[in-house]
Amino acid sequence: MRRSNARIPAVDSGTKMDSLMPQFRPNAARSNFISRIYPANIKRTIGNLWIFIVLAAILAAFCYLFVVKGSRNSLFQKKKFGIVIDGGSTGTRIHVFKFLINEKGVPLYDFGKEGLSSLRVNPGLSSFSADPHSSGDSLLELIEFAKGRIPKDYWGVTEIRLMATAGLRRLDVNVQERILESCRSVLSSSGFKFQNDWASVITGSDEGIYAWIAANYALGSLGSDPQQTIGIIELGGASAQVTFVSNEVLPPELSHTLTFGKFKYNLYSHSLLDFGQNVAYDALKEMLTSRDPVEFSWKGISLDPCTPRGYSHSMESSNLYPGALDRKNKYLRTLHAKGNFSECRSAALMLLQNGKEKCSHQHCNLGSIFIPPLQGKFLATENFFYTSKFFGLAPRAYLSDLMLAGERFCGEDWSKLKNKYNTLEEEDLQRYCFSSAYIVALLHDSLGIALDDNRINFANKVGDIPLDWALGAFILHNTDDSGVGQNDWIATIIVEDSSTLLSLIVVAAILIVTVWFVSKWRKPQLKTIYDLEKGRYIVTRVNR
Repeated sequence: MRRSNARIPAVDSGTKMDSLMPQFRPNAARSNFISRIYPANIKRTIGNLWIFIVLAAILAAFCYLFVVKGSRNSLFQKKKFGIVIDGGSTGTRIHVFKFLINEKGVPLYDFGKEGLSSLRVNPGLSSFSADPHSSGDSLLELIEFAKGRIPKDYWGVTEIRLMATAGLRRLDVNVQERILESCRSVLSSSGFKFQNDWASVITGSDEGIYAWIAANYALGSLGSDPQQTIGIIELGGASAQVTFVSNEVLPPELSHTLTFGKFKYNLYSHSLLDFGQNVAYDALKEMLTSRDPVEFSWKGISLDPCTPRGYSHSMESSNLYPGALDRKNKYLRTLHAKGNFSECRSAALMLLQNGKEKCSHQHCNLGSIFIPPLQGKFLATENFFYTSKFFGLAPRAYLSDLMLAGERFCGEDWSKLKNKYNTLEEEDLQRYCFSSAYIVALLHDSLGIALDDNRINFANKVGDIPLDWALGAFILHNTDDSGVGQNDWIATIIVEDSSTLLSLIVVAAILIVTVWFVSKWRKPQLKTIYDLEKGRYIVTRVNR
């Protein structure tokens, strides 16, 4: 083999090896390179940091809900019970409350199925006016109901209160007291905690205020701006209540001030005794048979525009209120059903405006009763709700919708109505003509709510919470007895206490720091190599 004569260039071995080894750039070149490479890394790091912070916050929330709060509940909260008996005009209802007391002594309520049980018995306490000593026995079934829902160990410390309303307010004071004494005797031996002054007849204004508290508690507006609260209009059997925040200058006897949270509420609250639906219906029958309003009589026959044609009053077996029983047969024999909504509405308005000549104010909406202009939105409860539900109206239906439904019902023949609503008692069914006309006369003709106004919401519940004045009475009573004051109570409901907030912050901080160190540990290391063939620097990742 012939050797090649070509010469191979001499290469310094040291230089060659140095050029192939990893090289780090001089400081000037390196600074330019870093300025091009690191901005992206910094953005990526900041983005990851925000992700870590969000994840840490979520983990902290879960830790609080399932660990911190759970332990607090088990360690500091105490279970309690309470009983309120509503002595209504047509029946008596017991409410059994189950609630918790937190570490500050503040009650935490649950008015859903777990925290509230109720039972009603008929008739009402006022029906015992002729035999007051028997009234207490009507509570025995209610007491047994409560015992079945409260562990025996709690009976002696569970307060039981009886609050009677319009049915008893309409009776003579001596009769009221005899009925209450009979009830006190039964309650004292019930096994529950009771004092004699815990059985009483509450005022109509208090009843309205309790209902307002219950409604705004259910809506979450109790303890907020007064202009954000909602008013309430109740239509019971013997009375009606109107309660709302008013900016008007009110007569002292109609003005009531409550303070919750940081806000003071100037409430108008008044009970319209004898303006309840059942009492008004009985008053209508008496008015029609008196023949004073000639437009409701014909050839000596009293015409009843509030009962559908074909109905015979001789079949009626109503439970009239005390004092009306002796007049029952009189109007049942002489009334002739006519069924006309417009005429029924006029008759109802005559009832509502009765006594207007006694008005001592600049203006009276209902008889001699002063009611300032209605402000804000309202919940219409009890018989307002039951009537709208019967006619299948939406909760926010207009009064014009109720008027149209009432016109159709009043004008229908009784035999057709019985066939259509065969599951209802006849006595209850025939009254829906009057109730629809009475509601329109009360809300529109007397209180000035427009027929197309959507401020009225017919309801008996907000979520799972019933709109019952007894709930408001229970809330107010336990707030006063908690020893922390209404301001602290509202603050505890709305905002968790500072120790819990501090725990949440500490847990979140620990998680954030932990995630930060993990991210730093996982941050990749880079090295720079100069490629002789390509004539430029290359950045590569160094594995750990």
